[in-house]
Amino acid sequence: MKAAFCGNDNASAYDISAGVLKNVCFVDALNLVPHVFLLFITFPILFIGWGSQSSKVQIHHNTWLHFPGHNLRWILTFTLLFVHVCEIAEGIVSDANMKSRHLHLFLPAMMGFVAATTAIVYYHNIETSNFPKLLLALFLYWIMAFVTKTIKLVRYCEDGVTFSQLRFCITGIMVILYGLLMAVEINVIRVRRYVFFMNPQKVKPPEDLQDLGVRFLQPFVNLLSKATYWWMNTLIISAHKKPIDLKAIGKLPIAMRALTNYVCLKEAYEEQKKKVANQPNKIPSIWLAMYRAFGRPILLSSTFRYLADLLGFAGPLCISGIVESLQNRTDTTGKSNETSTSYLSSQDFLKNAYVLAVLLFLALILQRTFLQASYYVTIETGINLRGALLAMIYNKILRLSTSNLSMGEMTLGQINNLVAIETNQLMWFLFLCPNLWAMPVQIIMGVILLYNLLRVSALVGAAVIVLLAPIQYFIATKLAEAQKSTLDYSTERLKKTNEILKGIKLLKLYAWEHIFCTSVEETRTKELISLKTFALYTSLSIFMNAAIPIAAVLATFVTYEYQNEATLQPYQAFASLSLFHILVTPLFLLSTVVRFAVKAVISVQKLNEFLISDEIGDDSWRSAESSLTYESCKKHTGLHTKAINRKQPLRHQLDSYEQPPRRQPRPFETDDIAIKVTNGYFSWGSGLATLSNINIRIPTGQMTMIVGQVGCGKSSLLLAILGEMQTLEGKVLWNKNRYSVAYAAQKPWLLNATVEENIIFGSPFNKQRYKAVTDACSLQPDIDLLPFGDQTEIGERGINLSGGQRQRICVARALYQNTNIVFLDDPFSALDIHLSDHLMQEGILKFLQEDKRTLILVTHKLQYLPHADWIIAMKDGYVLREGTLKDIQTKDVELYEHWKTLMNRQDQELEKDMETDQTTLERKTLRRAMYPRESKAQLEDEDEEEEEEEDDDDNMSTVMRLRTKMPWRTCWRYLTSGGFFLLFLMIFSKLLKHSVIVAIDYWLARWTSMENKTGDSIERNRENKSHHVAVFSTLCGAGIVLCLVTSLTVEWMGLTAAKNLHHNLLNKIILGPIRFFDTTPLGLILNRFSADTNIIDQHIPPTLESLTRSTLLCLSAIGMISYATPWFLVALVPLGVAFYFIQKYFRVASKDLQELDDSTQLPLLCHFSETAEGLTTIRAFRHEARFKQHMLELTDTNNIAYLFLSAANRWLEVRTDYLGACIVLTAAVTSITYEPDSGVLGLGLLYALTITNYLNWVVRNLADLEVQMGAVKKVNSFLTMESENYEGTMDPSQVPKDWPQEGEIKIEDLCVRYENNLKPVLKHVKAYIKPGQKVGICGRTGSGKSSLSLAFFRMVDIFDGKIVIDGIDICKLPLHTLRSRLSIILQDPILFSGSIRFNLDPECKCTDDRLWEALEIAQLKNMVKSLPGGLDAVVTEGGENFSVGQRQLFCLARAFVRKSSILIMDEATASIDMATENILQKVVMTAFVDRTVVTIAHRVSQILDGDIVLVLSEGVLAECDSASNLLLKEDGLFTTLVKTNK
Repeated sequence: MKAAFCGNDNASAYDISAGVLKNVCFVDALNLVPHVFLLFITFPILFIGWGSQSSKVQIHHNTWLHFPGHNLRWILTFTLLFVHVCEIAEGIVSDANMKSRHLHLFLPAMMGFVAATTAIVYYHNIETSNFPKLLLALFLYWIMAFVTKTIKLVRYCEDGVTFSQLRFCITGIMVILYGLLMAVEINVIRVRRYVFFMNPQKVKPPEDLQDLGVRFLQPFVNLLSKATYWWMNTLIISAHKKPIDLKAIGKLPIAMRALTNYVCLKEAYEEQKKKVANQPNKIPSIWLAMYRAFGRPILLSSTFRYLADLLGFAGPLCISGIVESLQNRTDTTGKSNETSTSYLSSQDFLKNAYVLAVLLFLALILQRTFLQASYYVTIETGINLRGALLAMIYNKILRLSTSNLSMGEMTLGQINNLVAIETNQLMWFLFLCPNLWAMPVQIIMGVILLYNLLRVSALVGAAVIVLLAPIQYFIATKLAEAQKSTLDYSTERLKKTNEILKGIKLLKLYAWEHIFCTSVEETRTKELISLKTFALYTSLSIFMNAAIPIAAVLATFVTYEYQNEATLQPYQAFASLSLFHILVTPLFLLSTVVRFAVKAVISVQKLNEFLISDEIGDDSWRSAESSLTYESCKKHTGLHTKAINRKQPLRHQLDSYEQPPRRQPRPFETDDIAIKVTNGYFSWGSGLATLSNINIRIPTGQMTMIVGQVGCGKSSLLLAILGEMQTLEGKVLWNKNRYSVAYAAQKPWLLNATVEENIIFGSPFNKQRYKAVTDACSLQPDIDLLPFGDQTEIGERGINLSGGQRQRICVARALYQNTNIVFLDDPFSALDIHLSDHLMQEGILKFLQEDKRTLILVTHKLQYLPHADWIIAMKDGYVLREGTLKDIQTKDVELYEHWKTLMNRQDQELEKDMETDQTTLERKTLRRAMYPRESKAQLEDEDEEEEEEEDDDDNMSTVMRLRTKMPWRTCWRYLTSGGFFLLFLMIFSKLLKHSVIVAIDYWLARWTSMENKTGDSIERNRENKSHHVAVFSTLCGAGIVLCLVTSLTVEWMGLTAAKNLHHNLLNKIILGPIRFFDTTPLGLILNRFSADTNIIDQHIPPTLESLTRSTLLCLSAIGMISYATPWFLVALVPLGVAFYFIQKYFRVASKDLQELDDSTQLPLLCHFSETAEGLTTIRAFRHEARFKQHMLELTDTNNIAYLFLSAANRWLEVRTDYLGACIVLTAAVTSITYEPDSGVLGLGLLYALTITNYLNWVVRNLADLEVQMGAVKKVNSFLTMESENYEGTMDPSQVPKDWPQEGEIKIEDLCVRYENNLKPVLKHVKAYIKPGQKVGICGRTGSGKSSLSLAFFRMVDIFDGKIVIDGIDICKLPLHTLRSRLSIILQDPILFSGSIRFNLDPECKCTDDRLWEALEIAQLKNMVKSLPGGLDAVVTEGGENFSVGQRQLFCLARAFVRKSSILIMDEATASIDMATENILQKVVMTAFVDRTVVTIAHRVSQILDGDIVLVLSEGVLAECDSASNLLLKEDGLFTTLVKTNK
């Protein structure tokens, strides 16, 4: 066929006798002019002028949007491109109907398409480099194009072409679009004045873009980049070269920061408050406030969602059109339809299969873009809402009244739940919000279209879906219940595991590990039962998802066959199948959305309760100020009281100035009184006065001591002065203003930060001052023990310090602050005598007094009274006496005498107590916790890949290879830990299920195609019909059953794997050597049992299920399309390569971002609980603003990580969706060209459509699985650990029942080490202990005393020599036998939660009488009798409901219950008071008269009356004799020890 511009089948084509513009072909040629003009002008500018241009204007990121009407221009240009595509298609289709080629029908349109693309590229480049003058070229182009198109339109009108002709409509739309683009251009000139005006407008880029830290560019890039997340490419590709860290993701843009959103939400909430201000019963609505603040983006997202859902229906419609047109083409082959007319109607146009294929492709691209945009907008809004809510909750926490927290109306747990759970529930609800209103529309549209295709029978299928939907909801609620009960059991299991790990040393020494292990296993069994229910409901839910569409399709087609005379056409069958797939999704989501909506309502209720709870005394934000603001203004004239409260809104301050003048109080006589309380009655919010009739004064620059018995209100008095209590009446007056007060609370409170940050607490760092403070608090030796000195993290997540160490850090914080007033609440309570004295002398008398700071000190140590300048003695909530010690001596002799006797008693104790005390022990504990860190051949760094061992060259390529590699080995380990049978069953059933599902669809294709071809008799048709329906029904039934089987096997396999992994882990840990527990932080081990086990239990099975399902679906789809049109395989190669790279890059970036999101969440949650715990301290210091700032920073950090994670998910989904659209296009085009059977063609297209849904799930699930497999890997890393050798060479039956009967111990040449790669801690120790002897072991710290005690129990490696007890070498005994026959009392008294009976005798071997006897010996009988339940009285976790001394006595009773002839006491009296120690000593002497007692002493005085003393020095036995003999040696080591400790 010859080609010519105007065609050569019509002689009049080139005739211009009627005038040039009358010739249609000429008018089309005229339309080429503007396009060619634009290309000629812009190409040189784009290619030549650009290099020099862009370098001049280099702003941060080339994303600066300058010109007004930006988004409108992009939208119009895209529409223009779409119309151009239609115009080209229309031209080609019209041309196909002609006798010769008419280029003028489509060539101008093609040029138009190229020109429009060039126009937008050109515009983008001009815009980012801010060079508006060059826009004139575009302006001219729009004018020319508008004029030429208008001429064409006028021409058509004159020819009588109307709206029924498609070309007329297209031209009309073009004219409108060019007109609008011209208007946009004029608007740019009007606003920016770059031409025709004298002074062009100067613009500044937005603040965010001037800040190099902002890397989140979604709000600033152009529309195309916004829609495709193109700007994310750099980040996602860079993740391949180096891991993404917080620096790479930068800061949040201002509009998304928590503060910005908090202000929005706060204003909206305040408005609601005003509305209900005069209605006392109504509470302000958070819902309305949220809608006010965040309603607009939600509406925008919903609009996108509607558009996406409506476009979704294009798929089924196009499929039915394509199949129908091909069917007609095969039916009407041979009839040619060549005409000379060149006008097409839109009906004819849409009958063309190729046109439909292109339309389908464009509709898919648009639908997916809108859908992802909708997701993104809701997620961004959800994140903004969460940031605002967190800031709101935090501000409220800072103002909560102390009584609210201490009286338990608001527990820390509730606050943590608000932060961790409720805000997230609301965020998730917001994510799912658009579904609520999009679903009904989707369902209604789907049903209407189905009805159009299949009439009544469609309603049958829809009814099946609707009737089965409530079952889904029922399953969803059951799932939530099962999850809750699982959570309860796992919390209980964790509590027990935690106890085991904390007391592991005791359990091993007493050989009780199996009892406790069994108790954990019991709880685990319960947890597994509830996990089984969870798994059952999960698999039912998956089964419903897969089975409902099959059931609906079956019902529909069978009804159709038997109800209608007409046969089922392929186009009906496949369009309706596709519609059913669309319909099922919203119905399933519905149950989830409804569940989240219910949760959100509950969360809002909780939030409301919290936000309207009591705040701290609000007569003026702080009762301390109430009486002060005004008086101080009176006294110091001038309004310099502006400084009263930095954080108090000016409003309050002004209020206090405008108060009517009160009665003038008596001004302070002098400046020498810092604080004065007159007639004070204070309460803890109950309305009853805790402190009554308080009249005191605190002298300036002096030390005031507050003394009194426990519980007489000393701490309360401090808090009342600080304004933390409710003032019932009276006043607290401050001389000058109440600024920051340095305060050390009774219960030490540390931040999760370094030691230095804890001491400095936000003040500027001053090296000298810092050193003076740490010395005064004797912190240096402790700091030296820490791995990173004072840069070591302490607090909840850091290293655990002992009580005394924590208290000293808090005191150091109070001393370091540069405040005039210091409050110390019982700072000596956890300190031993040396430290107390040192702190008193250096810290208080020297450091504070030199600075002339006012100090208020609450204490029980009366020996310090002589140092006090002023004493306040309290009793039962009122002040007993006030004055100097001299005053009291003269006025209240009785009190003074009482104090004297107490002081004498304390002095006597001191003399006993002046040995190396508690501090040494604390440091020792710390050293024990730390020293392993040096010799850490730590469990190979957990996250090291196994493969890395082979080649250790740490070059980038290896590391990157590991980062991109899936952990297949770990996956295999996980799968096989569920058992090979289940693994095989899972794989087999999965493959079978997918084969059956493909068979169902294939049968449908054959059936519909066959029925159309057969021209048989009616009888034969009936038989065929029955045969088809029967096979179809059978296949559907099999499919439904297999759906259930597969979903059950996956869950079952997951459960078995989880069960086995936890069982192995627990047993491995319980049997691990004690050294492992010394070197591995407790938190790390606990994490394996909590977070990792939870992932293995609940997250991996569904991910695995989803991954296998989506992968198999994609594979079966590709197989089906290839079967329909083998040529598709050629196109598959480039698509496959693209997919491979997308998933490879995404997985690495996603893993990094997920880790960032997880790691930034913890500090945020910790900061909240930390603040709630340290409220009084923060408020005393007046550091609210600093903490608020920190909270906002933490929230923003977490939000930016989450935002980037969701943007990365959108990046992936947009790309996989576009790939899916390409697959659909290639499948459609190849199948139209090669014309397979119409049924098979429909099948191919149907499968191509499903691929778009499942491609991104494959990648997402792969990425999730990779992260989750980390948990399996961590658990596996513990499973390779060596266990203790529990088997001995002797059989337990050979050991005499009552061994050891005598208690004779021979230590022969004993050498001991902790691990075979470490130095020995005991070298060649020889000793002989006769039965019944009382032996003392002493030596300096680190001399090997405790190692010797551990050697008796084989807790350490005895690599040479032996210990023989009653004639048996302990190395030959089975460990359990050995440890169950000896007794030990440890330095730390450990009790377990349960009953007293369980703590004394967990094996339940003893009678009650024996237990009472043991308690009597330990002087506890009366105390236990008075408890409810006696022996069955409750012991809380860690025995917290008993004092330390009582706990130690329980341990003694425990040792006595086990009637062993050898008792070892390892520094057992270290942590108890003198009285308890005396009891202990007495008991040991009387009750253990006939037993061998080995005492490891930390005070030499304890062992002076022992039969024999072993003195160790650096692991060698230095001296061994009775104490009296050893003391005779003047220069002996023992003598030295005794002397230094006196």
